[in-house]
Amino acid sequence: MGSAKAWVSAFRLRTLPLALSSIIMGSFLAAKDGSFKLIICLLAILTTIFLQVLSNLANDYGDSQNGADSVFRKGPQRAVQSGKISPEAMKKGMYIFGTLSLVTGIILLVNAISFSAFGTFGFFMILGILSIVAAIKYTAGKNPYGYAGLGDISVFLFFGLVGVGGCYYLHTHTLDYRILLPAFACGFFFCSRIKYQQHS
Repeated sequence: MGSAKAWVSAFRLRTLPLALSSIIMGSFLAAKDGSFKLIICLLAILTTIFLQVLSNLANDYGDSQNGADSVFRKGPQRAVQSGKISPEAMKKGMYIFGTLSLVTGIILLVNAISFSAFGTFGFFMILGILSIVAAIKYTAGKNPYGYAGLGDISVFLFFGLVGVGGCYYLHTHTLDYRILLPAFACGFFFCSRIKYQQHS
């Protein structure tokens, strides 16, 4: 299964503060408009942490399986590449964090959106499922989109517009064009940093 140290390394905890920036921004904007809810913020943070760890594990697994990580890789060795965690164990880790992110995401929606607003609840459920799929398919599975030049677009959408705008909506139940600039800023900043963190 791999040692605890190997798993903590594979989680790439240093990526978490950046991943949480969109949640913090969305919550800050909601607080500015007088609609901040602590439980929504905490559940969004927890869900985002699980999603980011899932993405990191899938990236470790996918890069190894698709040949992006090899003996010629520059920078720290990855867990699967180095043999510290087996591919089978890494896949189990991905399933665990995928399930955790789904469960906490549903709890978040239950607390943020009334079941009477079925359409809105369903829309956010679809967004949540797409987030999980995007985290896995970035470099793992068949035809990973990260190798096709679509990674930056996905990162911009999910950590910019969806992250900031979605979090803001879950607090306020409204959308405001004024959140676009902060959302774009988070998305572009995340794109500029993600490539560095993938190799650190």
